[in-house]
Amino acid sequence: MNLLFIGDIVGRPGRDAVKALLPELVRRYQVDFTVANGENASGGLGITQSVAEELFQAGIEVLTTGNHVWRQREAVGYLGTEPRLLRPANYPTEAPGRGGQVFITAHSGSVGVVNLQGRVFMDPIDCPFRAADREIEQLRGKTNVVIVDIHAEATSEKVAMGWYLDGRVSAVIGTHTHVQTADERLLPRGTAYLTDVGMTGPRDSILGVKAEPVIRRFLTGVPSRFELATGPLLLNAALVDIDTEAGTARSVARVTEVISQ
Repeated sequence: MNLLFIGDIVGRPGRDAVKALLPELVRRYQVDFTVANGENASGGLGITQSVAEELFQAGIEVLTTGNHVWRQREAVGYLGTEPRLLRPANYPTEAPGRGGQVFITAHSGSVGVVNLQGRVFMDPIDCPFRAADREIEQLRGKTNVVIVDIHAEATSEKVAMGWYLDGRVSAVIGTHTHVQTADERLLPRGTAYLTDVGMTGPRDSILGVKAEPVIRRFLTGVPSRFELATGPLLLNAALVDIDTEAGTARSVARVTEVISQ
């Protein structure tokens, strides 16, 4: 199975990049299944039903999220009805939605996707490691292939999750920082790992937004309104080749595409 994991989609520019580039990536890499983090897909902060459905129509089969998932009010209800939209599994059980689910691919069998959120420098929610244990246990009887999105700030927490789950899942892919790291590798027991898959949105930006207000805030300490940047579009992703019988990864590679808007 060739699985493509697309980095954090930022607003309309990110959605435009997906629509423009995904069909060719699927053809070029013979992609069987596509996952993307969509927590910033609506205006750069949060996600709505219409935006999620736009991305599903563009060819994304599962959307993961993170700490910004609740920023758009309508997402709260939508999470409870749309199984293809996940929220971190380590939110309290009373939170709407689900943190893990098994999906059926067109030609390569089933794949489980688990969404987790870190706690270092982030909201003090439940332990992502224990949540991972719980979700993987529930999925393992249904599929050999399990992909984990660890949405976290601290590199150390993401790396720890990779080693903790090595041999128990097919891939651990980090999201949240919007900067693609260069540490893709296969861990000793067959789990593909990448600390952060990066961002899909405006390339000439600071994490997707115009540079000037961000720089001004660093210089003055005064909050300012951020706006999405314009210009060339960047798509960051990870391509993972998975042995569906063993549930282990054969390879993992970074993908970077840029187009003019």
